Amino acid sequence: MLGAGATVSPVSEASGDRPWQVPVTVVVPTVGRVALLRACLESIAACEPRPGEVLVVDQSGDPRVGEVVERGGGSRARLLPDDGRGVARALNTGLRAARHDLVLVTNDDCTVRRDWVGAAHEASLLAPGAIVSGQVLPPEPGAPVPSTKADPVPRDFTGEVVVNALYGGNVCLPRVAVLDLGGFDERPGLVPASEDNDLCYRWLRAGRPLRYEPEMVVWHHDWRAPEELVRRYVEYARGNGALYAKYLVAGDRAVLRLAAREWTAGLRSLVGAAVRRRPRWQDPRRGIPAGLPAGLALGVVDELRRRRDARPAAARQPRDPGATEPAQDP
Repeated sequence: MLGAGATVSPVSEASGDRPWQVPVTVVVPTVGRVALLRACLESIAACEPRPGEVLVVDQSGDPRVGEVVERGGGSRARLLPDDGRGVARALNTGLRAARHDLVLVTNDDCTVRRDWVGAAHEASLLAPGAIVSGQVLPPEPGAPVPSTKADPVPRDFTGEVVVNALYGGNVCLPRVAVLDLGGFDERPGLVPASEDNDLCYRWLRAGRPLRYEPEMVVWHHDWRAPEELVRRYVEYARGNGALYAKYLVAGDRAVLRLAAREWTAGLRSLVGAAVRRRPRWQDPRRGIPAGLPAGLALGVVDELRRRRDARPAAARQPRDPGATEPAQDP
């Protein structure tokens, strides 16, 4: 396993070890974090092999983003302005615009290992039709960075029912299959942090293959202050609460076990904090007690409203108690 400062031996077009370019589209959603985006794109441009295409979906409208894409993204990079909001919308925009069926996703606050594109392409060839997710590491061991995954052991999640097997900062998607399943859910309740968990659950419930491949490596860079991390952990839990509510209202009781497991983890974090006096910003589970119930409540209201709005207009009209049924022909 290579560390953050390690490099991969250069691959020439004539070496025959790997193709110089592979048919993969990289999608990077951004909200205008220019310095972070620049580092992200430079790391992608340094990949060997290279991706066939890089799409930066920008929801900030900041003209500097276009300059960063032009200067740091390489000749295969192009900007997709998006006047909407939310990672789910940005990812759907990228999926629809991609030229290749394999779409590799990372975030603008991540940098990728030099063999990231090649590792994702090879993993996808070994598991056709699968979603493949990889390691999301902090920039240095022990750094308090949200949403990380550091497990050196590959795993096949196919056939399981979980919400946390897909890490949106490092995932390779079969474009057509994901769009056929509805893409990422853009509802506001899942913003900003649970659109990947929702796709993970729907994908696995549909019996689709999902694998974890640790050779796909990115680094998630810490840029939030401690108080911002605390708020982010609450947002994660609130998004998961909305996710569970979405399926509970639909009659899917399988998520009850997942919600109960997450709630228990949150309670245990409170006990552990009392014993070890660990600061809130060092434990993502500390956001669960505040965020999960709020997300459940808001999610139920949102799902019921959506169902009401989806009914035909005539069915939504209150019935006049004095009205009589039309006469039936004998």
